[in-house]
Amino acid sequence: MPRHTVTAVLTALVLGASLTACAGQPSADAKEITVYSADGLKSETGDGFYNQVFKDFQARTGIKVDYVEGGSGEMVQRLARERSNTQADVVVTLPPFIQEADSKGLLAAYRPQGSTQVPAADKAADGTWTSVVDNYLCFIYDKKQLPQPPKTWNDLLDPKFKGKLQYSTPGVAGDGTAVLVKAMHDFGGESRAMAFLKKLQAVNVGPSSSTGALAAKVDKGELLVANGDVQMNYADTASMPDQGIFFPAPNGGGAPTTLSLPYAAGLVKNAPHAADARKFLDYLLSPAVQQEVSRLGGGFASRTDVKATDADARALTKIMSGVQVFRPDWNAIDDKLTDYVDAWQSATGS
Repeated sequence: MPRHTVTAVLTALVLGASLTACAGQPSADAKEITVYSADGLKSETGDGFYNQVFKDFQARTGIKVDYVEGGSGEMVQRLARERSNTQADVVVTLPPFIQEADSKGLLAAYRPQGSTQVPAADKAADGTWTSVVDNYLCFIYDKKQLPQPPKTWNDLLDPKFKGKLQYSTPGVAGDGTAVLVKAMHDFGGESRAMAFLKKLQAVNVGPSSSTGALAAKVDKGELLVANGDVQMNYADTASMPDQGIFFPAPNGGGAPTTLSLPYAAGLVKNAPHAADARKFLDYLLSPAVQQEVSRLGGGFASRTDVKATDADARALTKIMSGVQVFRPDWNAIDDKLTDYVDAWQSATGS
């Protein structure tokens, strides 16, 4: 059952009862925190993961969450610009941009309660960031106009997609960068991936700083195919039922592939409200919140000891069935990201 069909009453009952024990009572001196985040976890209709988490966190602690949303790279760039006058307390972004924020010295070490249950690959060894919602790259298609999704990368070159295919910009959007990483993985290296993306440019609409904006275009029929991620696009299915999820397979055959693309959170260095920000990070990784990730957000729990069994969790498991997941070395990608983006821009003329 998609998360949008769950009533507010049930959400309040489940979260209200389960989170009381872990959240404590509102503090007398509670203020507010500012969260910079990649898009995908907050719903414009008010029933998304962040919507409920922010509301419940404030109810339990008295701490208001001021929210700023943008592309993954955009959020890190904003942190860097504000380094001398820090505005944000917490940043949530996709790899390799959380690694970029770390390498630029924009994060402070803090290991939230429960982070010991997050796999080592999904958190920083020095404690500067940890995954809070697991996620995977995907592509989406318009089921009204396409009875079947494209199966391989080469299928995307079909002339019928000219002006009807778009993927978000590598180096700016986290999902767009993931497209580049998947291509390099599936084609067996940078040069082959760039050669293919050069061909794909013949049908590609052009750059998009936000992946989230592409889903609406597919829903309206303006696009037939776009990139996305499982969490965001599954969460959209209630309001966009004609949007289908697929994973292009390598051209040589075999199973479709994707990569782990978690939402990772970190405490911002010199955060104005660091103590309250730590409470929020603890809260995001609390078992009760992690249990609700699939139902409220369409994502996957980051904690290995939390096993959701709701209808959405089962549907997400079905989506991922038969898909081979690989985990990139994000630190290595961060080191060479500028080179990769330069190569992509050169190949595509973007």
